[in-house]
Amino acid sequence: MTEAPLLPPPAAASSPAASALLRARRRRRAWRRPRGLLCWGALVAFFFLMNWWMFSRLQDPAARPRFRLSRHPPAAANSSLSTLEEMRAAGKGKRPHQVMLTRLLALAAHALAEAESRPEPKDLWKEPINATLWRPCSDQRDSEASEGTNGYIIISANGGINQQRVAICNAVTISRLLNATLVIPKFLYSNVWLDKSQFGDIYQEDYFIKYLKSDIRIVKELPLELQSLDLEAIGSLVNDADVMKEAKPSIYVKKILPILLKNRVVHFVGFGNRLSYDPIPFELQRLRCRCNFHALRFVHKIQETGALLVKRLHGHMPHLSPLEDNLLGHFAGKSISSGSRNESSKYLAVHLRFEIDMVAYSLCYFGGGKDEEEELEMYRQIHFPALTEIKKTTKLPSAAFLRSEGKCPLAPEEAVLMLAAIGFKRSTSIYIAGAEIYGGRHRMAAISRLYPALVTKETLLSPSELEPFRNFSSQVTHL
Repeated sequence: MTEAPLLPPPAAASSPAASALLRARRRRRAWRRPRGLLCWGALVAFFFLMNWWMFSRLQDPAARPRFRLSRHPPAAANSSLSTLEEMRAAGKGKRPHQVMLTRLLALAAHALAEAESRPEPKDLWKEPINATLWRPCSDQRDSEASEGTNGYIIISANGGINQQRVAICNAVTISRLLNATLVIPKFLYSNVWLDKSQFGDIYQEDYFIKYLKSDIRIVKELPLELQSLDLEAIGSLVNDADVMKEAKPSIYVKKILPILLKNRVVHFVGFGNRLSYDPIPFELQRLRCRCNFHALRFVHKIQETGALLVKRLHGHMPHLSPLEDNLLGHFAGKSISSGSRNESSKYLAVHLRFEIDMVAYSLCYFGGGKDEEEELEMYRQIHFPALTEIKKTTKLPSAAFLRSEGKCPLAPEEAVLMLAAIGFKRSTSIYIAGAEIYGGRHRMAAISRLYPALVTKETLLSPSELEPFRNFSSQVTHL
């Protein structure tokens, strides 16, 4: 065997040039690692920065469409202008927020067009909980009537229809609790409603007294010997500052009953949400429900016109329900055509809550620019002077913050997106309840284009049928 020749060691191992090359390679490897980390870090930072910018733009109220709003805007020159064209014209050259709204409206229009060929969701017109699972009990009584011998309770309710009804039924409940006689409630004059209507102009007084006679004693006015008393001077005037919100019944027994026994009369002013719902004895809660759902019946004028509205909304077809019987009384039967057996048409009643008083009180911004801000501020100074005074001494949340927190009422063009998302078809009959929408027809453009079968009481009733309610805004609201 021949021995393999020994290979000489590579010259590179001992060469200075090779060592330098090796060190350079190591330096490049060491540099690549932090450079890669830096690149990844920069990419992640850029991603978060872009997300922050996009969300801040969506929440920026200044980026909303700059509609020029007024309560009585001029009629559109071209009624055939489509919703998308109107939105583009209103937002031309503006920031991305109204672009987002325009795109959403376009998607809603597309979704409505596609939905016409599909059946509606099965549970769209059903109550979330089967109504048969509830057992009516508010019309039942297990105790004897209160004699009302401890004195008299007067109430002057304020606010709108909901606040007034809550105050009335709270007063009924407190009268029972304190064994007091209730005087027919009065309504405070509101510089928002500008309506002097009283209890008897809206509700049936005699029916109210008769229905609750098995619970409490009710009279139409104070006895003569008590009418001349200065209730404020003797300490019988109780306002909302004297009773905490949603006070427990024990508070009234402890604080109000001694005044009642001493002066024989207590006058509650305001009295909205001044009685708790829980904890409260079952009998008192049932009495409060009995007052709200049974004792408060609208006067015949409101019932008759309301029955006419319902008849036209149902397409003159028969439709019976306990709710209509409660609201319309014997006029409910007149809203049914005796010879018709077809199924009544369905309609969706929507209260947008976008009247000028709601918009002004919200302190939110709705894209109307300087004109809107000045108009709403002037309205607040006239109709909400207390809010104006608070703004002078207290830093209130900004319009941008209120919107980011979801505390602003939905504008009509925002509300229509929800209706489309829920699944209501374009052909759905929609009744717009409430008073005049702030911004008028211009503000209603999107919803009326997407849902053309949209009606109001002004379109369903003739001027002569609405005449009895002219200048009585509170009565119109109850209608």
